[in-house]
Amino acid sequence: MIDGYNLGLETGTGVATYARNLSYELHNLGYRTEVLYGGRAAPSTQQLLREIAFFDPSNVGEAPRWLEFLRYVNELIHSPAGVRAKPVPITGKVIARTYRSRMPYYDQISSVPDLWSRSYRHFAIYRNRMTVTLRHAPKLMHWTYPLPLRMAGARNIYTIHDLVPLRLPYTTLDNKRRYHRLVRMLLRKADHIVTVSETSKRDIVDLFGYPEERITNTYQAVDIPAKYAEKPEEAVKREVEGTFNLTHKGYLLYFGAIEPKKNIGRLIEGYLASQIKTPLVIIGKLAWKTDQELKLLNDSTIRYLEQVDTLTYTRNRVLRIDYAPFPLLVSLIRGAKAVTFPSLYEGFGLPVLEAMRLGTPVLASTEGALPEVAGDAALLIDPYDTHALAEAIRALDSNAELRADLTQRGLRQADLYSPERYRARLGEMYRRLLPAGERSRAGAEAEAATATPVLADADQRFR
Repeated sequence: MIDGYNLGLETGTGVATYARNLSYELHNLGYRTEVLYGGRAAPSTQQLLREIAFFDPSNVGEAPRWLEFLRYVNELIHSPAGVRAKPVPITGKVIARTYRSRMPYYDQISSVPDLWSRSYRHFAIYRNRMTVTLRHAPKLMHWTYPLPLRMAGARNIYTIHDLVPLRLPYTTLDNKRRYHRLVRMLLRKADHIVTVSETSKRDIVDLFGYPEERITNTYQAVDIPAKYAEKPEEAVKREVEGTFNLTHKGYLLYFGAIEPKKNIGRLIEGYLASQIKTPLVIIGKLAWKTDQELKLLNDSTIRYLEQVDTLTYTRNRVLRIDYAPFPLLVSLIRGAKAVTFPSLYEGFGLPVLEAMRLGTPVLASTEGALPEVAGDAALLIDPYDTHALAEAIRALDSNAELRADLTQRGLRQADLYSPERYRARLGEMYRRLLPAGERSRAGAEAEAATATPVLADADQRFR
């Protein structure tokens, strides 16, 4: 079983992509795959309402405030005893085709109302994990994020993607003392820790003195459905030019969250200093501390020429797009002259590999896991040096030979993070954690799954 902590978000995140890919690869390895969600829920006796609430949790109706208060008091009193997850029936009565591409692979979905918030409240008071029980407990619970939760009757493993709140505390809004306490507690009580790069593994060992042998680095997979990755180039060109009036292979692109660690402020500064005419397109939802990151766009000396909905244009040819659906995002990546990702720190850096997989040259930073993940297939710069950033942007913009070389190197680098390689690493770890007699669903067939998997439909995956 895995959690759906990030899978419930309306817009994609790197952790959501990780969780979705994990669900499909566990299925491909032959394991029964269940997913635990923690959103709002309708009364447990109403199966139809539970299904409706799963797909539209914001509109199941509000309880009176006095009842909410009683529930809160009851929750605090009974929290140490844990909570019980209930199955969510997915019967097809709710027409959910819109959500199909956003869903993980699942054999069963279960849910606990408001689980994530309740677990953090429990941890703040009791400084321990809150227990979740199921009628039939899984053999292994893989939490895809450091959550203060445990599944009763299962081995509990946790993925720690990075320690950015501790390495770059000024870039996040977390309560750092509480976050440190949470990670320390999970390291003490987890049956195993999973991470996604040697950089993150080294951070866990160095900052907490944690034994290396209790951490497995599985990396991540870059897997883009063929119907998007192999769409005819002419169709990509029409999408890019028709949707945003951009020239195919005539713009630079950044995609990801707009938050301090992504270094958007210096990216814009370097772009403006480069004095190139090629537009810079920024695709990302505003997160936190964005005023400083976008200061150069908001400065009165760089006035908006036009602002329409979520699109912001400036006279310096910077276009910000709040959100692009995954199929359109793939076309925008493929249609870009280059992708820029000068992050201050990443535990992995999936956008770099997604761009490489799609044949687009990449500019990335020398910090965090990016050099490890990008290898020699990206133009790497010091993300704190705006002069170096401007020079690199000029080089990528003007040097077709450099772009062609990076494209070929990038395709080879992306192959190192294929679903097949990820599946092999994941399968080896699960076999160590689950003795043969405890593996569900496939028995001896699971042993051979990494070599001859029955693949799930990758086209249903969504980022």
